Amino acid sequence: MKKTNTKTRTLLEIINDKDIQELLTVTPKSTVIDALTIMAKFKIGALIVLKEEKMVGIVSERDYAREIILEGKSSKNTTVEEIMTKKVLTLSAEDKFEKGLEIMTQKRIRHMPVMDGKKLLGMVSQGDLVKEMIGYQKELIKELEAFVYW
Repeated sequence: MKKTNTKTRTLLEIINDKDIQELLTVTPKSTVIDALTIMAKFKIGALIVLKEEKMVGIVSERDYAREIILEGKSSKNTTVEEIMTKKVLTLSAEDKFEKGLEIMTQKRIRHMPVMDGKKLLGMVSQGDLVKEMIGYQKELIKELEAFVYW
């Protein structure tokens, strides 16, 4: 019997394979328009908010839609700290994509920072994890087909 070697990768491995290796952040005092400009430039949906090297929140397109557009505020005159999500759920570098997808689905969130202890390593999106799941399933199917035809 042939043993499969399909391995579920860790979030650290997924982060290390991302196109954008730079940790994209803003400060709480940044304007919302500055955060949106960064998100648009890199085609991403959220940024980590850092204050003196410490994560204090996340600001996302959803925060913008809910707190600026729907409230009639100005993105040029509003700071990130006024709209950011302060209670941030995180994942561990050694977690697998399944755990991230499960939490994101349950909590209805799209982005989660990845930590190694207290060190911030990066962020994964639902899209990153769905892409990983599809790749994993394709490899698993190939191995199962090879097993069937063996």
